[in-house]
Amino acid sequence: MKAGPKKIEMKTKKLGNSDLSITPVGFGAWAIGGSGWEFGWGEQDDKQSVDAIHRALELGVNWIDTAAVYGMGHSEEVVAKALRTWPGPRPYVFTKCGLCWDEQGYVHRDLSAKSLRRECEDSLRRLDVDVIDLYQVHWPTDKLEEGWNTIAQLQEEGKVRWIGVSNFSVEELRRAQKIAPVTSLQPPYSLVRREVEEEILPYCRSNGIGVIVYSPMASGLLTGAMTRERAGNLPVSDWRSRDVEFKEPRLSRNLALVERLREVGGHVQRPPGQVAIAWTLRNPVVTGAIVGARNAKQVEGNVEAATLRLTKKEIAKIEGKNIYEPELVTAA
Repeated sequence: MKAGPKKIEMKTKKLGNSDLSITPVGFGAWAIGGSGWEFGWGEQDDKQSVDAIHRALELGVNWIDTAAVYGMGHSEEVVAKALRTWPGPRPYVFTKCGLCWDEQGYVHRDLSAKSLRRECEDSLRRLDVDVIDLYQVHWPTDKLEEGWNTIAQLQEEGKVRWIGVSNFSVEELRRAQKIAPVTSLQPPYSLVRREVEEEILPYCRSNGIGVIVYSPMASGLLTGAMTRERAGNLPVSDWRSRDVEFKEPRLSRNLALVERLREVGGHVQRPPGQVAIAWTLRNPVVTGAIVGARNAKQVEGNVEAATLRLTKKEIAKIEGKNIYEPELVTAA
């Protein structure tokens, strides 16, 4: 094993109604899909990707989250490559379906039974597994019922072990639950995106649905490595170059948030990204956080978030509740 942090003792949590006990942090494989498609992160070296996955597993992470659409199948192939050369126990492999692509790399949603069955077979082949541990609908469409029925059938047929959804509203979760139990929801959740706190997380809690959150560091915004200059120079092949959070007026607010994360991180001797991940894990409804990485060094900087417990005072500081903001004086 290379020098660096040793294996981290992480308490696992059961994911929803499943028999999967997952570590608080999972390896996110979106960015390792590489470029050449609508939501790529720019050029990526496959060897670095494999090293990143191996490092995460060495440190004790026990699940990988990918999707068919990441790099138009490439991410799943890289995950398979990493697992073929991994000598330790096999991690859980989660993937997603329902997003298809054309030859130009543009993405569209499709939850038709025919498409999902083909997608499942393709993912099993690319991942080089006999069964997918958690199969998730990537985005809802008006064919939600047809799609969820098909996913439930794939579970009955033994092609997938557990079934979940991503980016669903409470109403969409209810519709799916009428057909077959939803094991987990994968929503975006970070200090930048907190909308799920109001209705979605309480619904999951009261219905025993596991929650694995994505983009806890807001797609790299909250790592401490993103600067105004870097955000302004993101290549066209990186989808973040088109994201409003990386542009003004939001960029200034987000970078100010990073400074608060940096300050709290200084007290607990952890980098800002770890503090951002730990903030999502502080929520009792959250089973685990998907943490993306493009190389082993990034993995080492993030995984220890699983052991960080923030105090109420630290949380208030991060959220800016203790920052005095004068009321705006407006004309009556």
